[in-house]
Amino acid sequence: MLSEKMQDALNAQMNWEIYSAHIYLSMAAHFSKEGLSGFSTWMYAQYQEEMFHAMRFFNYINEAGGHAKLGVIDAPQYSWETPLAAFENALEHEQGVTARINALADLAVAERNHAVGIFLQWFITEQVEEEDTVGAIVGKLRMLGDGGGLFMLDRDLGTRVFTPPTNA
Repeated sequence: MLSEKMQDALNAQMNWEIYSAHIYLSMAAHFSKEGLSGFSTWMYAQYQEEMFHAMRFFNYINEAGGHAKLGVIDAPQYSWETPLAAFENALEHEQGVTARINALADLAVAERNHAVGIFLQWFITEQVEEEDTVGAIVGKLRMLGDGGGLFMLDRDLGTRVFTPPTNA
């Protein structure tokens, strides 16, 4: 059973995951417009992953006896000066998501809701991967500077495909 406070917090995170998806879909559109199809493909896969996260929250809330409630999703930014600026924005956003997930875990501990705590462990681990992956791309973009390696990185990023985890 979810307390009202926990249900509200989980719903807020579900909606934040949808907002995250919108950010990445906006980045995909931006990179497509800029002719960076590999970057666009990477961001579209990230969009799919974020929607998968949102649906995990949606399903959990309902399965735990709560009511998943969709809220208003703000429009994301739609343009970035450089690929580096977009990925730095993505990294900052993921760090914020990590903080939100940690706050949810703290609430689960405070409420002694071990089931929610177990549910959130997957997301805690996932956020380590998210920050590492985006951070590595930021590092590569910083190394490239204004050099011609952007084409090669675009090609590499274009190979990403979202595959939902089998243990989900």
